[in-house]
Formats: sequence, structure tokens, C-alpha cells
Amino acid sequence: MPLTESYSRGATDVPLAEQTIGAHFDATAARQPAREALVSVHQGLRYTYGELRVAVDRLASALLRQGLVPGDRIGIWSHNNVEWVLLQLATAKAGLVLVNINPAYRTAELEYALTLVGCKALVTMARFKTSDYLAMLQELAPELATAAPGDLHAARLPDLRLVAWIDVAGEGEEQPGMLRFSDLHARGDAADPQLEAVAAGLRSTDPINIQFTSGTTGFPKGATLTHRNILNNGFFIGECMRLTPEDRLCIPVPLYHCFGMVLGNLACFTHGSCIVYPNDGFDPLTVLQAVQDERCTGLHGVPTMFIAELDHPRFAEFDLSSLRTGIMAGSPCPAEVMKRVVGAMHLSQITIAYGMTETSPVSCQSSTDTPLDLRVSTVGTVQPHLEVKVVDADGAPVAPGATGELCTRGYAVMHGYWGDEARTREAIDAEGWMHTGDLATMDAQGYVKIVGRSKDMVIRGGENVYPREIEEFLYRHPQIQDVQVVGVPDAKYGEELCAWIVAKPGQPLTEDAVRDFCRGQIAHYKVPRHIRFVEGFPMTVTGKIQKFKIREAMAQALGRGAEKSA
Repeated sequence: MPLTESYSRGATDVPLAEQTIGAHFDATAARQPAREALVSVHQGLRYTYGELRVAVDRLASALLRQGLVPGDRIGIWSHNNVEWVLLQLATAKAGLVLVNINPAYRTAELEYALTLVGCKALVTMARFKTSDYLAMLQELAPELATAAPGDLHAARLPDLRLVAWIDVAGEGEEQPGMLRFSDLHARGDAADPQLEAVAAGLRSTDPINIQFTSGTTGFPKGATLTHRNILNNGFFIGECMRLTPEDRLCIPVPLYHCFGMVLGNLACFTHGSCIVYPNDGFDPLTVLQAVQDERCTGLHGVPTMFIAELDHPRFAEFDLSSLRTGIMAGSPCPAEVMKRVVGAMHLSQITIAYGMTETSPVSCQSSTDTPLDLRVSTVGTVQPHLEVKVVDADGAPVAPGATGELCTRGYAVMHGYWGDEARTREAIDAEGWMHTGDLATMDAQGYVKIVGRSKDMVIRGGENVYPREIEEFLYRHPQIQDVQVVGVPDAKYGEELCAWIVAKPGQPLTEDAVRDFCRGQIAHYKVPRHIRFVEGFPMTVTGKIQKFKIREAMAQALGRGAEKSA
């Protein structure tokens, strides 16, 4: 029956899971202990569900034996690997709150994140390409040099006690004040009676994960999610893809995002499917190789990843005929790209998903049988057990086809922003609706289309970037008087960052000097690609800066259409 207003409620015929993530995983492993659960191609590691359960239980035991107790926060600062997923499941079993830290973060961002949520422990990669994570930690906590492992007391990181670095067992130099991950893992016992005792006290509504999401008012907020939030979201996402234990999902998207850990890991674990990590970071060639060698049936990615795979000079060499489904999300998919993905990559049942970290993340998704034109032009329909509506300025649902703000309500709405009730109340109204800040339309059949953003968020290659955070960082530069950051259209990343800067009088400043100021302090994708020095900004008569005019001027100067960055 056609909708008469822009409000839609998801199906409720399949009940919500009320288990914890650990209990649900154990049930899956018990049903199929010999079935392959995890393949990490770049590490040369494979686990059956039975083997993975033992490894997870041993790590959960090791964490409890280090003195961590349910409710404590433990950070993970790493690209994709076995250790990441072991920690994801082990923390859930031990009742610890896993804190996802973007590997692109640098010292200022790491210090902020660890301090905001009071991390007692941190698991980190040693290094990746040009990033030396151990050196950054030693810069923040020079006390590591003389600390006993597990007994750190650092002035700038007052809550942090334990640091474990991800090693290849037996290789690499010892790190003062830190434990090897392999040694930490070995300290546990999969049959530890503590595990059963802790599990008895856990509830599905307990917070279990913190993910940082930038705000328009400054530094990132810690969106806090529960077992119930992300376990159910992973399940219903997998249902949209029609996952079964026969499926093998290639996950090149990062685990520190909901995309990797919920749409990837939890979608698989709730269906008994196999996870395949092609590499630690994204590389199109290793994705193609992994899909072929592991006979993957599913593939995730943001549009830029699919484009890189399709356009790789060796693309035609690979047999991708095993593929059928997956998810494209992160930013809108151009119609021509979707046609190529369906045709050349055999992904006839690929789906589109929409959401935000605060909603665990997916609230709308297309299904495997959604017509191609709707998969390209919309983000599908509301997920089960959720409600979505498109509202006007007074909060009333608009007519079908009219534009308004998209709001979501239901089990997927976050527990709240960590330690910030005021911002939580700003985002979630008294009736439980999460206000997304995205402008949308809903047609009479319930298909939702995202048409713009009421906030100034920029989506660069699937990464959400909020200009205000970058502006506040740049204001620290002693020669910058004023700055405005906007997104401008970009063929490769969808959008790129542009900074208009007013320098202090008599203080010469160069683009390179601004970028050098950013390097090593903020993530690489937050460093403005385009920098312009100006005398002032376009303003209204009341003194409000008109960012849309900055976008328009830059789009014209760069010879690109301005409509994408509206």
C-alpha cells in the first residue's frame, strides 16, 4: 500500500537477538566447528570456527588475567588482521569495551581519543608503510622506557596501563614497557573458569564498542554501541545479502569502521560465513587475487575501491565468477560504476547500504532483488525492527517525495556519546529519534534517497570528515588568522578538502608550510588538498559565512561541477 507520508517501519517477523556477541558466536561455532571462519591472506593464517573460538577464549582469559575488568576500555589501533578480530570477539566475551582507533590518527588525535574514554589498555600495530605507531606512542608516553609491561603511568595518558604490540611471534626487537601480542595471548587459557563467571554477568544492552565520529562542533565524539546494537545490525545486514554458511566474504574495507567490523565481521559470524581479509590495507590487486583464490562469493567496498579494482590493468586476468553479493556504501555510487560492477564483476546481487556510526550503522539497505535503477538512485528501504522518517523543521513527516531531514529510531540507535549527555540529547530527541543531519526523500514505496547534507560533512573516499575539526586544528597555527574548510568535487575521491585561509598581517605563509603543520598531527585524509590564501570570506549581511559560495568558487576555479558538494 503506497505511503501517504514519509514514514516507514521495518518488518518484525524475525525477532531480535537478545544474546551477547560472545554467546551468539559460541552457538555458531558449536554448530559448525570444522567450517572455515577466517582467512587472513596477507598473514597466511586460517581458522575454523572451532579453532577461532579457542583462540578468542584464550585472549579473553589473558585480558582478564592482566587485571582488566568488565567495563574497562581497550583500544585497537591497527589495520586489518587476525589480531583485530580476535580482540573484537575477546573483548565482547570479557565484557570489555573495544575502542576503535583509526590507523591514520597521529599523536594529537590518539592522545585525545585515549584520554576521552579512559583507555586502560591499547593493542597497536608496530608500523605500517610510513607510520611508526610505536614511535608515536613513545612520544606521547616516554615513561614506557622505564615502565614494567602492564604498569605504565604516563602524564599525558593517565589511564593507560597496558600496551601490547602486534608482532610476528618471535620476530622483532623487544619494546620497553610493552608486551608482544603473541606473549599476551599465550598467557591466557581457553578453559579459564573466569570466562564463564564473567559471561553470566553480561547483558546484551551493555556497551561493548566505542567508535569515534567527528562532530560539527570540534573534536570527535565517542559513539557508544552495545552488543544488541551491532549484533542485530550485523545479522539483518547479512539477511539482506542472503548470507549462508556457504558464503565467503572478502573484506578490504577497514575494521576500525562499522563497515568492516559490523557489515563485514558480524554479518559473517551471525550466518556462519567465512571472512577473507585480502590485505592489511586496501590494494586492488590483492583484492582481485583473494577473490579468485578463495572463491569469494561476496565483496565489500566504497565506490572508489570498486573503481580501482575495475580499472586495474590486470583486472581481466582474474576469475571473479564466484562473486554474487556484497555491499557498496560510504558514498553515492555512480550508475555507470554500478553497471560495471554487476556486469564485469558478476555482482548481480550487490546491495547498497546507508547509515551512520550512531545507528550501528545501517538503517536502510537495498536487497539482492532490488531493481538496479533503485539500487543506484536510492539507499533502499528501512531495515527490520527500525523506523525511519523524513521530517520538516517542526519534526513532522513530509509528503512522499518531499525533502527533509532523515531520522531513525529503534534497536540500532546508539547507547550515547561517551561521557557527553548534552551532545547525546542534541542527537537523539525525547522520543528516541536519531537526527542524522542528512537531507533525504522517501517515495511512496518507502525507498529512501539521500539528497544532501544539512551538516557540512565531507565524504572523501568513504571517510567522513567534518570541516570544523580541521578548522580548529588549523587555528593553532601561529600565522593563521582565520580559516574555512569545505569539500569540493573530486573525480577520484568524490570530494576533496579545500581550506581558505586568512593569514595574519605581515606573516608570509605558504601552502607547503600549512601541510607540513598538519603532517604527523592529523590523519592524512584530513589534510586539505587545496589551499587558497584569501583576504576574507563571503558573508551574509548578518555576518554568517556562506560556505556554499566558497564551494561554488572553488568548483568553478577547478573546472568541476559544484552540485556534488552542495
